[in-house]
Amino acid sequence: MTSVAAPLTPLIERITDFLAQRRIAVAGVSSKRELPGNLIYRKLKSTGYAVVAIHPTASSFDGDVCYPDLASAPGDIDGLVIATNPTLTVELVRQAADAHIPRVWMHESLIHGGTSVSPEAVALCRERGITLIGGACPMMYCAPVDVGHRCMCWLMRATGGLPE
Repeated sequence: MTSVAAPLTPLIERITDFLAQRRIAVAGVSSKRELPGNLIYRKLKSTGYAVVAIHPTASSFDGDVCYPDLASAPGDIDGLVIATNPTLTVELVRQAADAHIPRVWMHESLIHGGTSVSPEAVALCRERGITLIGGACPMMYCAPVDVGHRCMCWLMRATGGLPE
């Protein structure tokens, strides 16, 4: 089987395309503690996106149905935000590929070096033709952007910390 590499387009084009979608899944929500996935889910929902919560053991999140995996979520999903431990990222990318989800955003935070980026998952995205944003945070680009995320974006840009 021949693999098709995902095109390497400039970061801002991939971000614009990702945020132009309407139905986005977020893996990494938790009702037990406040995690980046929770904040991303709420931000996307508050700005008009149809969001789908993914967590292997939760049945709901913020009053919405939570699905154990991408295969369980009904309907087409346009993009997946992964805000989990990087050891889980490759399995989520496999699920995204199987569900024909064409876009994946692996969250990365400046705080405590938190990242969902996994080299194996990045390679799998390229192999399966999935458009990838491998780092940064959707909240740095999803308008209206709060001051904290504007500062993070500036700092990451200034230090070369944004993904390619």
